Order: sequence, then structure tokens, then C-alpha cells
Amino acid sequence: MIDVLKEMFGYTFLARAVLVGSMVSVCAALLGVSLVLKRYSMIGDGLSHVGFGALALATALNAAPLTVAIPVVVAAAFLLLRVSENSKIKGDAAIALISTGSLAVGVVIISRTTGMNTDVCNYLFGSILAMNKTDVYLSTGLSAAVLILFITFYNKLFAITFDETFAKASGIKTGLYNMLIALLTALTIVLGMRMMGAMLISSLIIFPALSSMRIFKKFKSVTVCSALISIGCFFVGVVISYIYATPTGASVVMINIIVFVLFWLAGNFRRPFPASVCAVFALCVFMLSGCGSGRTLGAKTNKAGTLSVKVPESVLQKEPEKIASNSGGDIIEIKEKMYIAQTNDIYLNTEDYLGKMIKLEGLFKEEYFGEREDPYCFVLRYGPGCCGTDGNAGFEVAWENDLPSKGEYPKVDDWVEATGTLKTYEEDGYPYLYISLSQLKVLDERGAEFVTQ
Repeated sequence: MIDVLKEMFGYTFLARAVLVGSMVSVCAALLGVSLVLKRYSMIGDGLSHVGFGALALATALNAAPLTVAIPVVVAAAFLLLRVSENSKIKGDAAIALISTGSLAVGVVIISRTTGMNTDVCNYLFGSILAMNKTDVYLSTGLSAAVLILFITFYNKLFAITFDETFAKASGIKTGLYNMLIALLTALTIVLGMRMMGAMLISSLIIFPALSSMRIFKKFKSVTVCSALISIGCFFVGVVISYIYATPTGASVVMINIIVFVLFWLAGNFRRPFPASVCAVFALCVFMLSGCGSGRTLGAKTNKAGTLSVKVPESVLQKEPEKIASNSGGDIIEIKEKMYIAQTNDIYLNTEDYLGKMIKLEGLFKEEYFGEREDPYCFVLRYGPGCCGTDGNAGFEVAWENDLPSKGEYPKVDDWVEATGTLKTYEEDGYPYLYISLSQLKVLDERGAEFVTQ
């Protein structure tokens, strides 16, 4: 198990995912207690649909997703609160009205602009492993703000959760604190959408609170237990996703469902707390016991096509002794286990990888575009794209000098190992990534052409 965790956290993007995911999970769990008790738990689902519409708009405008989504979702949360309080449209009806309308707007915008692509699917179903450093910093900062505000106004939030009428009579500004809950919820939803997707984010709000309520009866105990459950389920879900190559968001939700069932069963015992602890511990041990065993940087479409042939040894082994020295002795190997996630991380955080030595295996491909006579060359593997149209993952490759003639390229679909320095170039006003080759080998033993994560 220790070896698996070391292997996991050897990937920078996984470490970032666990950090951000843990903070967002805690925020969602803390707010979920108040929302569930106020019978407003589906606000998460409604706001996530609003967030999807905002992200679709950001994609159409080529704007930063979070900078567009945050103000739109916060405004929707306030609007939802006001509509529910001051009109005949109440609670679930108001949520349904706003959420379905926003989802419809998002789908129309997407259909008229980019179409259904991988980015859209990431926001629908989550892609926590595809976060750039800006997303991490913003998510961490906003999560910390949510936690600080929740702890600071804990007593007031407790009062309006259990008896809003009495709290108002006591002089508490219930409208202000309801707006605070709406604000914190909106921020958490936007941050969590990148992790869980619009379709699953409400589960982070609902399940930990419902699970802890099966055992505890005091507000403070339920809140603390919800936070612990949320962190534990998230971590186990990420580990399960890593081991069995399952979607991260869905894995977290499944663990939450199992824990809810266990807590519900444990709550029927005379001594519920020890029983629940034993049940959850047994679950974790059972699930983890087997643990040991691309081209564009911008909005332009990737040009990956098909290619591979045996290149002369003098060309394939071009100055291999310089491989280590060019990168300070470190070669970043893109492994089969997390092929898509590693590739995405390089595209999303390019500044961290430029000038470093990259090594990867895959199918050698070539493709012709536009009026150019020479082919674009790629090393790639196939992955699950959205609607089956854009599932390639890999890099363009090219020799810096002494480009071999067309007849000396590998045959189409040969399996190759490419090693070289990550660089960029500009074409038609767009920046592109490519690997400047130092070494290119045609291998007899083939890896997986189709990868899932």
C-alpha cells in the first residue's frame, strides 16, 4: 500500500488533485449539513447546472472558465434565494426553474460554437486530474475563505439552520446569513465542478451529511463527522480510481454511497459509533488490500493523424549522450498508467515542462494538413474522447536538424519510443508544443494503444 501511495504522489498533478479535492470536499460537507437540514440540499444540483451554462459561455468567449463562472453562479444563488423567499415559486420549483433553464442555455451555446468536446465533458462529468496551477491557487484560496467564513459565523449559521424564525426574533439578521450560505455554496459548487462535474457535484453536499446523521444527533458532531467522511471518501475514491482506472468523480460518489449504507446499518445498532467505525475501517481495508498488485496549446484543433518505419540507426540514435545533460539529468517519462493525465498536465502547465526531456511510447503517426507537403509527425495513443471524436493523447515530434527523407520514416502504426526536449513554435498565430527528438526507437514489444487515464 505504501508503494502505491508513493507511486501516486510521484505524479505532481495527483498531489494537486488530492490537495484541492480535500479542501473542496470539506467545504461541501460543512455546508451540506445546513443545506440538508434546511431542506435545500438540491441547491447544489441547481447551481451546478448554472455553472455549466456559465462555463459554456466562457468557452464560447475564449475566457478563463472560473472568472466567468464564479460571478454568474454567485448571482444565481442570490437570485434563487430571493425568488424562493419573495414569490409563490418556492424551494425545489425555483431550483428546477433556474437549473434547467441554465442547462438549456449552455447546451445551445455549445452547439453553436465548439460542439461537444473533451473540455465540455470534463465540466459535465469532472476532470480533477486536469487542473493548471492557476486553478489550484484559486481553488485553494477560495476553499480557505469558505472554511474561515464558516468557522467565524458558525453560531449564526447554526441558529438559522434550526429555527430561522426564532433567530430572526432574537435580532439575528437571517437574510444576511442566508445570503452568506448562498455565497459559500456557490463558491464551493464552482470549485467542485472541476473535480466532480456538474452531474455529480451535489453528491459531495448530500452524502456526507446524510451519513453522519445516521449516527450523530448534535449539530457539531454531525458537522465534524461529515467533514471526516468527506475527506476519507474522497481519498479512497482517488486511490480506487488510480488503481482500477475508473473515473475519479464517479469513484468518489460510489465510495460515498457505500459509506452511507454502512452508516445507515450501523445506526440501527445499540452502540452505533463503534459499529460505524469498524464498518468503515473494514471497507477501506477491503478496497485497498489489492493496491500493491496533442498538439495545440490554444483553441485550435489538434492535428494528430497516423504514422511509423525503421529510421536508420544514425538518425534514431541521434546524440543519445546529450539526453540527460539537456534536462539537468532528469527525464520525465510519460507512463502507460497515467498516460492521458500526464499528457494533459504538460499541456495545461507548459511552463513547468518547457526545455525538459520527455520520453514516451506510442503509435508513430503522420498527417498532412493544408498546403504543406511534409507531414506532421506524432507519437500518441488513443483515449476516451467525448462522443468518440477527440480521444488522442500524445505529442508532435520532429528532428531539429537533418530531417530524414520520407522513405526513412517508420511505417504507419509502428510502436516507437521517443525521447527529446519539449519546445514550442508558432504557426498561423497559434502556439504549438512539440518534442525536439534526441532519440527515436522502433520497439518490438507494444504497449496499450488505448488508454483510459
